Amino acid sequence: MKLQGAFTALVTPMTKNGEVDYEGLEKNLEFQVSQGIAGVVPVGTTGESPTLDWEEHNLVIERTIDAVKHRCKVIAGAGSNSTRESLVSAKHAAQSGADAVLLVDCYYNGPSSQELRDEYYAVVAESIPETIVIPYVIPGRTGTALAVEDLAILSSKYPNISAVKEATGDLSRMALTRELCGQGFSILSGDDDLTYKMLIDPAIQADGVISVVTNVAPGPTSEMVNAVLSGENQKASELAKKLSPLFGIVTVKVENERLLPNGKTVKVADKYRNPLAIKTLMSALGIPSGPCRRPIGKMSAAGVQIVRDAVTKVWQDSPEILKPLESFYDIDIESRIYDEKVWNELAAVS
Repeated sequence: MKLQGAFTALVTPMTKNGEVDYEGLEKNLEFQVSQGIAGVVPVGTTGESPTLDWEEHNLVIERTIDAVKHRCKVIAGAGSNSTRESLVSAKHAAQSGADAVLLVDCYYNGPSSQELRDEYYAVVAESIPETIVIPYVIPGRTGTALAVEDLAILSSKYPNISAVKEATGDLSRMALTRELCGQGFSILSGDDDLTYKMLIDPAIQADGVISVVTNVAPGPTSEMVNAVLSGENQKASELAKKLSPLFGIVTVKVENERLLPNGKTVKVADKYRNPLAIKTLMSALGIPSGPCRRPIGKMSAAGVQIVRDAVTKVWQDSPEILKPLESFYDIDIESRIYDEKVWNELAAVS
């Protein structure tokens, strides 16, 4: 039941009119499998689960399972702020053949840790005992958090709660998770930029990552994770350094100008959250991605420039990180990086 390695938090490709691009999804899945990814995660937050209806949600999971054909694991997003909805989704994923389900802490209604434990995670875990259930703790998005102590209670009672996706940024919490849940429990990073630190920290000994950046760099990220797991820390350190510009753009923060009705100009801090940056990058490179669904829109020109600068640095310093994309998708990365029109079309009009 132990999960290890790099797992891709898949984007859900969209057509220009905002419909799910299932052909693009299957193309992207073939790339992931070809690069040796340990598993894929359809319809998590990166897959825009909040704006997919449940019919689309279930179909993306089904198409993912059918496409990978057991060549890698499938961890289906099944979280909700309604246990009833999550139960239906988790059962559907399990019956469709998913290896695991990912359940985000219930957002907005903000149950306590005890309620998350008893009225959410325990209920779902009991209903699908043969499928791994992975709590996803990300208080910055949900406004609540399953306590480590309650996670330990759950994992001792339900053998299928054998992993956690950790996106709290709290290394001491992660160390406590290892202490209370034991070596057989999988700690998966939910923050690309913290993955290497979590892997090498002897108090945490993370087992892998559910990654956003692996949408474009699955091979090198997998190599980094597997290098640490096999004791090749120097190799992992070098890969982490090469990947770091991409790890830094999962979320993009920019101060943008606003023209007020009184004629004054002020600056406002805008935080462009995942999956906008990764979909912007994928679209720029010519990989099936398409736009995000509203209310996620486009970044300002300054935000797009941050994404462009990051990919340019990786291409200039370590082109081997991105080279697999060229041959698989038949694209010319250099020409797209330096094509002003490509990037201008991805920016919001001021």
